[in-house]
Amino acid sequence: MPAKSAVVELQYLPCLEYFACLLKYDTVYIEAHEHYQKQSYRNRCHILTATKVAILSVPIVKGNSKQLIRDVQIDYTQKWLTDHWRTIYSAYGKAPFFEHYADFFERVYVKKYKYLFDLNLDLLTNCLSLLKVNKKINFTDSYKSTEEIAVKDFRSAIHPKSGDKNSNLYTPVRYRQNFGNNFVSNLSIIDVLFCEGPRSLEIIRQSVIL
Repeated sequence: MPAKSAVVELQYLPCLEYFACLLKYDTVYIEAHEHYQKQSYRNRCHILTATKVAILSVPIVKGNSKQLIRDVQIDYTQKWLTDHWRTIYSAYGKAPFFEHYADFFERVYVKKYKYLFDLNLDLLTNCLSLLKVNKKINFTDSYKSTEEIAVKDFRSAIHPKSGDKNSNLYTPVRYRQNFGNNFVSNLSIIDVLFCEGPRSLEIIRQSVIL
């Protein structure tokens, strides 16, 4: 792995801190050989609704506690697709750029991916395309501990319980949001995309801690 590189896991509709990481490092590797970890951004994101910060969580088929991330299957016995899209539409249907970008996300959801890894990868690829970020997605070829890799290790560092106050990647930059007068930082990438459209990339760039 070359210098100025980092490794991070795939996340579901990642937060702005995640994209700050992608912009900060020349080369970013996606961890493809880890074990799945519960209550992380791997299967959830935060968006701003009229009444609260809502958690969108992708349900998974329960397996053993040591499932490899590529083997984690999405549970379609639950109506999460309908619930997620209804919540997203309620939160952003009247946002300035919702109509410009909504179809890109709908096209991913209708594929009904079997595996969480594949869903997250397609969503990330689409988000980078919408941001006009030409970043090659690289994958680890095996799992190595922090001591074994010569790159910055952000696996599980960008986490719902961590917040962004002690982040060494991201500092909040205010932008126009749909609801309320109090700015909420580090939400899912769809918050800034739907609210700010083409300005999203510049907002994220300004938030990167160099």
